[in-house]
Formats: sequence, C-alpha cells, structure tokens
Amino acid sequence: MSNSLRIFLLTLGFATLAPAALAAGDAKKGETLVSTCAACHGADGNSPAPTFPKLAGLGEKYITKQLIDIKSGARVIPEMTGLLNNSSEQDLADMAAFYSAQPLQLAGAQALKVRVNSGVEVDALVLGEKIYRAGNIETQTPACTGCHSPRGLGNAPAAFPRLSGQYAQYIEKQLRDFRSGARVNDGEAQIMRKAAEYLSDAEIVALANYIAGLN
Repeated sequence: MSNSLRIFLLTLGFATLAPAALAAGDAKKGETLVSTCAACHGADGNSPAPTFPKLAGLGEKYITKQLIDIKSGARVIPEMTGLLNNSSEQDLADMAAFYSAQPLQLAGAQALKVRVNSGVEVDALVLGEKIYRAGNIETQTPACTGCHSPRGLGNAPAAFPRLSGQYAQYIEKQLRDFRSGARVNDGEAQIMRKAAEYLSDAEIVALANYIAGLN
C-alpha cells in the first residue's frame, strides 16, 4: 500500500471516531458539574500536573466521546473509575462544552536530544517536526497534520482533538498506549493504533515534545 493511500485511509477512518448524534452541550451548566474534575484537571481545564491532560480547548465533540467511553468502560482510566456513573449523556456533553470553551495554557517544548535506533543522538525538535509534518515514509506512518492541523489545533467539528500545548508526557503516554494496544477507543478502524504502530520510542518522545510547543 502506498504511503499516500495509507494516509488517506487513516484520515477517512477518523470519521468513525466522531459521535454521530450527540446533543450540544451547555457550557454554563457544565461549569456546575466539574467541581470533582478540578482536582486533577484544574478548575479551568488546565491541569496542574503532566500526568493529567489539559482539557481546555480540546474540542467539545472529542471530550464528550472520551467521557462517554470512560463511563462505559471503552476507555479505561483507573483514576476515573466510577466518577461518571451518575452523569447523564447530557451532563457529559455539558461538561465537555465548558472545558472546550476555556483557553489553553501552553505547556511548551523543551530542547533535548533523543537516541534513534542507529544509536545516534539527534535533535528532538527537528525529528518531532519531521514526523508531525511528513510522517515516516519507510514505516508508512502518516503525518499528524491531516487530522490535527498544521498548528496542532485539531478539527473540532470532526472530533479530532487539539494537540498543541498539551503536556508532552501525556501525549507520549497516549502514543505508547495506542502502540501497545493498552488504549483501544479509536474506533473499529483502529486509526491511532495504526498511526502509532511503527513509531519508535525516540520518535514518540520527539513527537510529543514538538507537539507540546505548537500553537
């Protein structure tokens, strides 16, 4: 399969990730429902610790889907077990609307080196930008820009999340989880699992670090 065809199919498959018919959320109502969430994700969705993702500006449809998946068990996050059991689907949409409306505080990238498979150390920002914008032709890894935009702002109507400004540590964990199959809520087409399948450890670190500095 050619790289261009693979990228097209991966991009097309992302459409299966978007919730088909979810009610629009009410941000004002959502603000009254997120007090429990603030301890980990911050009152405005800008979490104080890189182990917990920033939710601010992530995209209403994407957040809603993740909350529904966490409640149903399709996405397993031990720290959130049972927290959403008493929330209706409308509650989850309202919470998502609130967080999506909040401004994101950028995490920022770091200057660092990574050791690639050959043993050579390379600039992580250079390698991260290359993968984000061009993918890896040899492993047929698609570029991230097709779904998450050149600036990492995502595509909210299509439920493609914003990545730019997110904590690098969190992005790195998600890529590793998709690669290993520990996270599987990317739809029947397994879009993110296929995108991360052949990423090396060095590429994941570099990519996550680069994304954290995008804006």
